[in-house]
Amino acid sequence: MMDPQAWRRFAERLGVEHPLIQAPMAGGLTPPELVAAVSEAGGLGSLGAAYVQPEDIVQQARAVRARTSRPYGINLFAPQPAVAPADPGPTLAILERFHAAVGLPPPVIPAAAMPDFAKQVEAVLEAAPTVFSFTFGIPPAPVLETFRSRGILVMGTATNVREARALEAAGVDAIVAQGSEAGGHRGSFGGSFDAGMVGTMALVPQMVDAVRVPVIASGGIMDGRGVAAARMLGAAAVQLGTAFLRCQESSAAAAHKALLREARDESSRITRAFSGRPARAIPNELTTTLEEAGAILPFPQQHGATRTLRAAASKQNDTRFMALWAGQGIGLSREGSAADLVRALVAETEAALSSVTG
Repeated sequence: MMDPQAWRRFAERLGVEHPLIQAPMAGGLTPPELVAAVSEAGGLGSLGAAYVQPEDIVQQARAVRARTSRPYGINLFAPQPAVAPADPGPTLAILERFHAAVGLPPPVIPAAAMPDFAKQVEAVLEAAPTVFSFTFGIPPAPVLETFRSRGILVMGTATNVREARALEAAGVDAIVAQGSEAGGHRGSFGGSFDAGMVGTMALVPQMVDAVRVPVIASGGIMDGRGVAAARMLGAAAVQLGTAFLRCQESSAAAAHKALLREARDESSRITRAFSGRPARAIPNELTTTLEEAGAILPFPQQHGATRTLRAAASKQNDTRFMALWAGQGIGLSREGSAADLVRALVAETEAALSSVTG
């Protein structure tokens, strides 16, 4: 049930006008320009820094601060248990053909597919954002305690109630309830992936009832109707990712934005082809070929194998091989500035709630 004051209280805690959070999409889709624009408009911009080297995290944070003095967040992936590498032969054989198609040398999997997490944490602490958020699990307790001791709010991602309870026990300040509609990587960590495929409308109220910390609704929310629905379900804030991809400040490739403009509710699906972890995107030649061949390596080995190809394809606007992230609400996406989108969301939410409550 909606708590009329929960929305206001959480906005005050974040130090923002509106608890509308721009999702921290990893892979370069959330540049400082977008983050700052959202924060300047009264929401909470977020840097997706999971793949970013520590020194570059500091530089990106400075770029945000050069554009705004308002609150913003930085997101990392929680450290993952070590997984034995798989034979990369079949995967590399397919990728070699694709590399040749875009003018790249044969693929090589880097020895370290992910940046050093401990050094990333040091960089985030140096940047001192308002919020530190994470997904794919729970960072070590001393890491979370260090952030809290610095006055930085800590938020984790859960895809079911069991994960939410684990995050609450770890001492987070808020939990992002990631519904199955959400684009990009699934944040599942507490059991099988299928156990985390709960829709936003079913997930949010059950999570609100199960934990005492604020719950942030995420997944399929694209306009004020979705924001109002999340508030009615008890969410203290909302997080939107796909909704910001077509904004002029987004660094999504022009061809990616063009596909999003034409996409509909059934256009995206879950794939492991990009990184080895489940993620929602529009399928293309890269995903279908790797899936049909069963050439999917574990995370982060698969990420390391496909990263160079995806980056080159994005620069060349070649949708055959880029990561076309998209949630199921994509048919409601729109173009324009991030500030215009935040203003529209606020106005639409007020109108939707007024129509219900009178």
